[in-house]
Amino acid sequence: MTHLDNEFIKLRMQLFEMWSLVISQVEMSREALLNFDKGAASEITFKEKMVDSYELKVDRDCENLIALNTPVATDLRFVLAVLKINTDLERIGDFARGIARFIKKCPKDNLNPELLKVCQIDELMKNAIEMLTDAKKALEYENSRMAISIFSHDDFLDDVHKHSNKIIAEYIKSHPDEIEEALNLYSIIRKIERIGDHCNNIAEEIVFYLEAKVLKHSNKKKV
Repeated sequence: MTHLDNEFIKLRMQLFEMWSLVISQVEMSREALLNFDKGAASEITFKEKMVDSYELKVDRDCENLIALNTPVATDLRFVLAVLKINTDLERIGDFARGIARFIKKCPKDNLNPELLKVCQIDELMKNAIEMLTDAKKALEYENSRMAISIFSHDDFLDDVHKHSNKIIAEYIKSHPDEIEEALNLYSIIRKIERIGDHCNNIAEEIVFYLEAKVLKHSNKKKV
C-alpha cells in the first residue's frame, strides 16, 4: 500500500468520524425537541466544537493532498467531493445547534405536544436523520443509486415546509397565547428543511465522485 493510499484511508476515516458525530447531533436535537431535554441540548452545543475541529482538519488534509500529491481522475473527484461534503456536514451541525439553542433558551418547562404534532416535528426529524444516515452509507458502500434515492426523501421535508405557514397560522388562531412558541417552531421547521437540502448536496457530491456526473440544477431522479 502506497503512502497516498494511506492518506486517502485516513481522510475517509476522519470524514466518517465527523459524519457520525453530526448524525448524533441531529438525533439529539430530535430528542431535545420531543422531550424538552435541556441536557441533550447542551451536549449538542459541546459536540459542535468537535465538529468544527474536524472540519478544519479535513479541509487542511484535502488541501495538502491536492498540493503535495496532485491526484487525478477518481482520486481527484473524491478529494473535491470530500471538501464539499465536509462543509455541508458542518452546516448541518450548525442547524442542530440552532435547534438546541431554542430548547436551552425556552422559558417554559416543556413544549406543547399538540403543537409538535401539528408541525410534524417527529416525522421531519426522522426523515432528516434517515437522509443523513443513508448518505453516509452511500459513500461507505460507494453506491450511487443509494445516494440518488435520498432526493425522494427530501420531498416530504419540502412539502411540510411549504405548507407550514398555513399550519402555524391556523394553530395560532386556536392558541393565541402560544404565538412565540409557534413562531419558534416555524423557524425550526425551516432549519430541518435546510438539513435536508444539505443532505441533497452531499448526495450530489457522492454521485459526482462515483459517476463523474454533475447533478446540480438537473433532473436528479432520472440519472
